[in-house]
Amino acid sequence: MRLSDVAPVVLRSLAEDLGRVGDVTSRAVVPETASASGKLTARAPGVIAGLDAAGLAFEAVDQGVEYEPLRSDGDRVGRGEVVAAVEGPARPILIAERTALNLLGRMSGVATATASFVGAVSDLGTAISDTRKTMPGLRALDKHAVAAGGGVNHRMGLYDAVIIKDNHIAAAGGASRAVEAAKRAVGPDMMIAVEVDRLDQLEEVLDTGADRVLLDNMGLDELREAVTLVGGRMVTEASGGVTLDTVRSVAETGVDVISVGWITHSAPQLDIGLDFVS
Repeated sequence: MRLSDVAPVVLRSLAEDLGRVGDVTSRAVVPETASASGKLTARAPGVIAGLDAAGLAFEAVDQGVEYEPLRSDGDRVGRGEVVAAVEGPARPILIAERTALNLLGRMSGVATATASFVGAVSDLGTAISDTRKTMPGLRALDKHAVAAGGGVNHRMGLYDAVIIKDNHIAAAGGASRAVEAAKRAVGPDMMIAVEVDRLDQLEEVLDTGADRVLLDNMGLDELREAVTLVGGRMVTEASGGVTLDTVRSVAETGVDVISVGWITHSAPQLDIGLDFVS
């Protein structure tokens, strides 16, 4: 994750919080000369992600705030474990607090959710992938969190891989035509994947020379048959409605990758708090 991707998010979040008049509470009750030390503490067990993003929030308000991560992204932490420390002028710390915790909590929640899926299939060699179902404006952060949780990143956007879905196939006049057109347009270095939701669509895709086939919303028996038909000629990816309860059964069909939108669009935040210490 590049901090250049995080900075605009931090600045927008701070501007949203401060409005046109700033932090009226801190300005009213906290002396301008007051200083403080605080600890960022996990209030539930999970996997940490977003420590640099949180630090950038404090730095954006006042470079005089000293922020020290005490763990690394991808670390598992227990309830009550301190993950970072902050020290400096009290008002800027209070101004940045919510933005820092929002980013850290969301990213750690995504990392924790991803780690639960990865752990469920870790002995089967199946990769857990994210999708483009990310929070608008937060994709780089969400995908960094997925990687911190042990998952793999799918394409970042519409620009770095070709994924041909049913509407593309219909508009192009068939899967073969769609793949041929894609190969002419993007060259050999960009991944080309084709989505199918029925086994009778798979035969045509196998002859296209695509790199990957997305097996969308198929039952377990269909997935097993699809893996057999593919026979290692391309990467197989299962997608559509996979949950923590079903992910292992899906992995046992032999697919190479399982993409899970839930880990970015619905993962609960990890509860992380900031408390001042004397």
